[in-house]
Amino acid sequence: MSPFVTVIASPGDRRRLPVAVGACLLSFAAFWLAQRAAHVTMVDLMVYRAEGAAVRAGGDLYALRATAAHLPPTYPPFAALLFTALTLPGTTVLCTLATAGNLALLVVFVRLSLRLVGHARVESVWWVAAVAVWCEPVWTTVRYGQVNLLLAALVLWDLARHPAGRCGRWAGAGLGLAAAIKLTPALFPAFLLATGLAARLGGGHGGPWLRHARGAATAFAGATLLAAAALPYDSWRYWTGVAFRPDRAGHPEATANQALRGVLARLSHTPDPGTLWLAVVAVVAVLGLAVAVAAELRGARAWAVCACAVTALLISPVSWTHHWVWCVPVVPLLWTRGHRVAAVGTALVFCSYVPWWVPHGTGRPELHLTGPQLALSALYAGAGGLFLVLARASLPVSRPRSAARQAVTKE
Repeated sequence: MSPFVTVIASPGDRRRLPVAVGACLLSFAAFWLAQRAAHVTMVDLMVYRAEGAAVRAGGDLYALRATAAHLPPTYPPFAALLFTALTLPGTTVLCTLATAGNLALLVVFVRLSLRLVGHARVESVWWVAAVAVWCEPVWTTVRYGQVNLLLAALVLWDLARHPAGRCGRWAGAGLGLAAAIKLTPALFPAFLLATGLAARLGGGHGGPWLRHARGAATAFAGATLLAAAALPYDSWRYWTGVAFRPDRAGHPEATANQALRGVLARLSHTPDPGTLWLAVVAVVAVLGLAVAVAAELRGARAWAVCACAVTALLISPVSWTHHWVWCVPVVPLLWTRGHRVAAVGTALVFCSYVPWWVPHGTGRPELHLTGPQLALSALYAGAGGLFLVLARASLPVSRPRSAARQAVTKE
């Protein structure tokens, strides 16, 4: 069965749907109360708001330090343009809207994730969202007022609408906009480009993937040029300096950094793993993209998308725990493909809040962790690495070249 199916609600589905919706809304209400009880500050949302205010006032965007933590802007200038809208409501209203918006985006993201893996039952979206809201990456995303669910939804909106090897209208728009807001999703257009080139080298027709990658590049370039026209000085500063200074986001060894750079910094007890990190990242990037490309060429779009997402998280200089919202599609993918133990284990890892069990905070204790603490501090990255191994082992048998060529000839 194709993973891209039309959802048709049967009478039984329509009877079960109100129960699922009610359970999800009840879970969301409990979540909202728990967030209020935890006195969340939505610190990142306040940084975004300060960026928008700086743009409206004509200030020096990347000289800004916002909130009591003196946090600097780290996103491209196009994001700051969008953040000007955050200055319109008051702080209390903005926090309420951000929480409601992120919860709505979670439902959208779950819907797209289940569509990606081929699960079409309508009520399942609400049941999964009711549980997913409590996993640590989602909790922290809402707690900080982050944009992770928006970016992930843009990526899946772009990639989950068509089977592998198909390129439809607006293809690439979501990927390009996501990368213009934050650079990490830029690996997805690179994955499409690599797939198209690999298809051509294999004697097939790589046109759909290349057109998809071109659409993403066009959307990214358009958004970036728009920001450059509106914010020429800030754009120059970002693309000639700020973009190449990942340490602006925080200490690399912080336990919350679940990228390979963070893991290696903690293991080596140094904030700068240097050439070791570059070597490891190069290997993981090549292997991860190879898995994603192989899956895409064999028609396994769900494996391809999740493998690309996990690879991007591992090789990024900084992948905070809230960036790992991609666990939301990974768990149902593993479950629906028969890897039930792996699915449960992955869900437990991301619902355990385990990075927060490890010493962290002032004094940089992450540079002096013990063996067990080091293991706990690397669980997200470890789960990502194991997923890539399992994805490679789970790829379908390569299709004959003639069949593969026929599968991508038509759009």
